[in-house]
Amino acid sequence: MGEGSAFEFDVGIGTTEATLVVSAKPERSVLGLLPGQPVFRLLVAEDRETNRRLLLKVLEPFGFEVREAVNGREALQVWEQWNPHLIWMDMRMPVMDGHEVTRRIKATSKGKSTVIVALTASAFEEDRERMLAEGCDDVVRKPFRRAEILDMLAKHLGIRFLYADVAAAYTERAEEQRELPGLGALPSLSEGWVTQLKQATVKADLSRMLSLIGEIRQESPAVANTLEALARDFEYKRILSWLENREGRNAT
Repeated sequence: MGEGSAFEFDVGIGTTEATLVVSAKPERSVLGLLPGQPVFRLLVAEDRETNRRLLLKVLEPFGFEVREAVNGREALQVWEQWNPHLIWMDMRMPVMDGHEVTRRIKATSKGKSTVIVALTASAFEEDRERMLAEGCDDVVRKPFRRAEILDMLAKHLGIRFLYADVAAAYTERAEEQRELPGLGALPSLSEGWVTQLKQATVKADLSRMLSLIGEIRQESPAVANTLEALARDFEYKRILSWLENREGRNAT
């Protein structure tokens, strides 16, 4: 009576990879960038190839210029030569860690305009405070979400994204009005471009369609945004109807 048992056990804990996770809160679907923005230079400083690939998978489809560094010294060299707008800085890298790189960059007048977002597996608030004190502009914890990465770009670089729900609002209003936004601008587009878009749409060649739409984005952003939203939603019949409507107007 009065005696008990003592148990001992070991728990194996591995290192955290920067895997993408799905948030319980639904994320807004991003179609692309709004037109009229500069091309931003982004540096991914991360020694683990898997983690670099994940970030590149998020960033490259938007047309950003992206470079990689596999250790802190290389990250410092790329920053000095290339002047990226933003650095995704892993804080634990070989040769020179992210803490040292951040301190060196932020100690210069040029570095004060470089945005540095720390990537860390640490969940401790004191570690976050240390990174901010060293000069990091923000912190993203691993595993990160795609939405977090895009939010950081919007927050620190002012990048503006085209969201699917916004594009859907355009198409819904257009359906009610039986006319898509920007239709009046279509007659100014070349016949060759219209013919190529019709052919690509008939073939359901999404890659070719998006390439052609990109050619008119600077001249006709409203038209390009609407066409891209329709193409990505596979509304090929509506695009063809739109083009046919244009031909009918030109014939009158």
